[in-house]
Amino acid sequence: MSRTPAVTAEQMIAEARKAFFVMFGFLAVVWALQLANWGSDYDLARRYAVVAGDVECIPGMLTAPFLHLSWQHIESNSGPLFVFGFLAAYRGVARFFGLTALVAVASGLAIWCFEHDGVGTVGASGLVFGYFGYVVVRGFFDRHLIDSLVGVVMGASYAYTLTLTVPGTPGISWLAHLGGLVGGVIGAWVFRDRRTPAPAPAATPAVPDSSSAGHPRADLHKELRDLGLL
Repeated sequence: MSRTPAVTAEQMIAEARKAFFVMFGFLAVVWALQLANWGSDYDLARRYAVVAGDVECIPGMLTAPFLHLSWQHIESNSGPLFVFGFLAAYRGVARFFGLTALVAVASGLAIWCFEHDGVGTVGASGLVFGYFGYVVVRGFFDRHLIDSLVGVVMGASYAYTLTLTVPGTPGISWLAHLGGLVGGVIGAWVFRDRRTPAPAPAATPAVPDSSSAGHPRADLHKELRDLGLL
């Protein structure tokens, strides 16, 4: 198995900067699509949603997360999407895009396989839960202390959101949330860090101390020290 070199602090800062702009652009696209969606009387949401059991809607797994059914819907998703998306992306933007595709498919499959027939589902909440799951467990797979601490803090702060992954909340696709969460946890393992351990420093051969007992010139050095010449 190939391993990637350890990431330096400068590389982390550069990736974090890219992650910020990627999420800013991500949200800009989502809001631009919402304008187009609203202008078409939400026809885009109806056409590109994921519908359970409908083979023609399978491509919608990659489009549904970018569409919303109302302004309130997109507003409720935008904040968590940016926060968790940034935390998921700051370790590597390329890895983040792979994670996004995996989470979108996992969330879409949960809807397609188990949702009621004829129900179309759209919205970025599946991605939000996927990024959340990824951020919470990533540090444990990577064995990275900072990411582990971030995961513990975010997990403890937003544990209440897990109630939206169980049946019972009206108007909420708990299947999309649960599928996204599972996809995020799987993504943390698939995209785990495979850094090469730092090589151990080479041992420096011991240099014998000429002043130690048993050295051929030990007596001479002692006399010179006694005279203050050494």
